[in-house]
Amino acid sequence: MRALVTGAGAPGGIGFACARALAETMSVEICATSPRIHDRAAELRAEGFDVTGHVADLCDPGQVARLRAEVGPVAVLVNNAGMGSISAPAEPAIFATLSEAGWLQALDVSLNTAFRTTRAFLPDMLEAGYGRVVMMASVTGPRVSNPGEAAYSAAKAGMVGLTHALALEVAARGVTVNAVAPGWIATEASTPEEMLAARATPPGRAGTPDEVAACVRFLASRAASYVNGAMLVVDGGNILQERTA
Repeated sequence: MRALVTGAGAPGGIGFACARALAETMSVEICATSPRIHDRAAELRAEGFDVTGHVADLCDPGQVARLRAEVGPVAVLVNNAGMGSISAPAEPAIFATLSEAGWLQALDVSLNTAFRTTRAFLPDMLEAGYGRVVMMASVTGPRVSNPGEAAYSAAKAGMVGLTHALALEVAARGVTVNAVAPGWIATEASTPEEMLAARATPPGRAGTPDEVAACVRFLASRAASYVNGAMLVVDGGNILQERTA
């Protein structure tokens, strides 16, 4: 089997951890917006994995089409791209001051990228009668939110809605569609404030990209054949708390 993981350019990010986890059982294609994706692919190949890197801006339909032509059919698609990139980092903004351009950009980066990529690779899964699509959502939007994250919250909630609708459409043809919703996860993009907030979780710490990747690996496996349309929360139980102090 082969998998495609988007948004896998950061060395300590969730996408890269997902690529490594999946590479233990299948060949993996990874993509990101910058050439650093080739460094990530080289690192995984040095560990003995079959991994190829691709540069593609998934906000550009033409580049998505090129990526599909380069990669070919895959059995597993992990839509991890989102939030922002090196060239266009996400910038939180209070809704009253949020521009329409900023709103549309956030939806494009964190929701439309998943739409474009899924639309490009899903037909091959349907034809093959087998496939796994995993959306990297978030607890932010579907379950909770923060001031300044209206656009991101809407995008991630939309990703879960897409998961539900698509899961109903493709299940009879051997394809499952599920979402993973991380909470506080320690990555290079984590701010000191986020790491402080993570200390208030039941485990008293942030999660790791590998802990998220383990859930993705299960949902991408044949063993998860009857898990469809689910959202798996990976937050250490943080959203269960009525009080955090």
